[in-house]
Amino acid sequence: MSFIETVGRLVSDDPAPLYMQLQKVLRDAILSRVLSPEAAIPPERDLAEEFGVSRLTVRKAVDGLVSEGLITRRRGAGTFVASRVEKSFSKLSSFSEDMISRGRVPHSEWLSKSAGAVTPEESLSLGLSPGTLVYRFQRLRYADGQTMAFESSTIPGYCLPAPGVVEDSLYAALDAAGNRPVRALQRLRAISFSADQAEILGIRPGDAGLFIERRGFLADGRAAEFTQSWYRGDAYDVVAELNRV
Repeated sequence: MSFIETVGRLVSDDPAPLYMQLQKVLRDAILSRVLSPEAAIPPERDLAEEFGVSRLTVRKAVDGLVSEGLITRRRGAGTFVASRVEKSFSKLSSFSEDMISRGRVPHSEWLSKSAGAVTPEESLSLGLSPGTLVYRFQRLRYADGQTMAFESSTIPGYCLPAPGVVEDSLYAALDAAGNRPVRALQRLRAISFSADQAEILGIRPGDAGLFIERRGFLADGRAAEFTQSWYRGDAYDVVAELNRV
C-alpha cells in the first residue's frame, strides 16, 4: 500500500491552502495512530509526487508539523513521527495545555484530593506558617491514553475555596479563583524509578525518568503551588530556548 493510500488523499473541493490540507491529512493520520510513533515520513520529493503538489508546499506543511512537535527531522536519517513529548521551560503552562498544543489528548486520573495542615517540607517550599491549611492533589497524567507522569501538588488554602472545586484541570480551578500562578521556579533531575513508582506508571523498575519540581507564585509574591512530578524518560523531553542578552 502506498503512503497516500495509507493516510488519505487531499479533498479536491477544500478551499484551504494546499499546505494546510496536507498538514491536516498528516496530522489526522498521526493523531489517529494510522502513522505510529517513529514511523518514517517519505522524502519531500516523494510526497510532492504522490499528492500532486510542489515541494515547497510539502516543506511548509512538514515545517508546521515539526513546530507542533508531531514530526521530527533527523540529520542524515530522514523525517519521522515523533515518539516523545517535548516540554518547554520558556512558558508557564499546565500539562494539559502542553499536550493540546502538540496535538495530543490529555487525561488525568485523580488518585486523591485532600485538605490538611502544611508539613515542614511544604512550609519551607511555600513559605507558609506551621498549621496553615493546604490542599493536596495526586494524579496520574496521560497523553493519548499513555501514562506520562505521576504528579503531587500542594496548594495553599487561600488559593482555592475547597479541593472539590478542582475537576479536570488544577490550573483552570486556580484561574477561576483568580489565583493562577504568574511565574514559577522549576528544577529537574534525572532519576531511576523505584518498583512502586514503576508499577504506578506501568513501566519497569529502574527505568530512567525526570523529576520536575515547580514552585508557582502569584503576582503579589505569595506562593500558589508546590508540585512534584515524576515523568517517564522514554516519553518526555525538556526543551529550553536560550537567547543572548
